[in-house]
Amino acid sequence: VQLQASGGGLVQAGGSLRLSCAASGRTSSTSRMGWFRQPPGKEREFVADIKWDGGNTNYADSVRGRFTISKDNAGNSVYLQMNSLKPEDTAVYYCAARPLLSTNYAYWGQGTQVTVSS
Repeated sequence: VQLQASGGGLVQAGGSLRLSCAASGRTSSTSRMGWFRQPPGKEREFVADIKWDGGNTNYADSVRGRFTISKDNAGNSVYLQMNSLKPEDTAVYYCAARPLLSTNYAYWGQGTQVTVSS
């Protein structure tokens, strides 16, 4: 599975951004798609994920109520709508795919930078 993330940029606190992740390749073997982020100088952390059929979403407590993950069921794209952005949301955001019968995310996109200014 190949993943291509896009949509990052610079935004002021309180603003919004929408990240996109296009999946290609053997997507039929994917169970879930997720977004992770790595803030400067910190470990990568979970943000949100969604079942491949578009149901069953999960969110990190830090983004619940502000971010929404969705799936384009007509295609192979996953989105992360980010509202009410805060400076602490500044990070490189990665999309990832989890194979069927696995508990780990095995495929990763290249990352897209999100910078929130105060």
